[in-house]
Amino acid sequence: MTKQNINNLDFSKLNGLLPAVVVDNNNNQVLMLGFMNRDALEKTLETKLVTFFSRTKNKLWTKGETSGNYLKLINIKSDCDNDSLLIFAEPAGNTCHTGNYSCFGVENFHSINFLNNLFNLIKQRKKNLPENSYTTKLFKEGANRIIQKVGEEAVEVLIAAKNRDKKEIINEASDLIYHLLVMLAEQEIEFSEIVQNLESRHKE
Repeated sequence: MTKQNINNLDFSKLNGLLPAVVVDNNNNQVLMLGFMNRDALEKTLETKLVTFFSRTKNKLWTKGETSGNYLKLINIKSDCDNDSLLIFAEPAGNTCHTGNYSCFGVENFHSINFLNNLFNLIKQRKKNLPENSYTTKLFKEGANRIIQKVGEEAVEVLIAAKNRDKKEIINEASDLIYHLLVMLAEQEIEFSEIVQNLESRHKE
């Protein structure tokens, strides 16, 4: 969402306010519900820190301005009626004032959604080739080098597994998954295609 899109929103139904559901961008867990007026939304877009309108104090407040547990803005989407917002954010600590991860009592967990974010980042690296990036270096070295790295990391996983070294298995498996995603991006295969293929096999 941009400042230009704000004019498409309907602030009339709740006296100038829109309900805003905040979800953790890392795992899509619901963190909290707040309300935004136009000023709060514009400040959120400007500062990239989620800001609400406090109905009790009748003023803007940036989540985390007291606790330090800010919500870093990733993306904002409006619903089909343009009168509610879904905010994707990265929480800097627990969101609820009680000290809990979420105001709704849900637990924080690591999700496959991180792999989607990582794969999207890898594709951006392939497109933009920023300097001082290991991913850029791999793409510049070409397909053969990327394929070689996948093979090398696979062997490292096998060695760690043979030695029953849990810490090394985790480290080497992480390296393997990362290089596998790089190879998929180089081959122009979407990560979602792999997930869909696994889902189809599961149904069979």
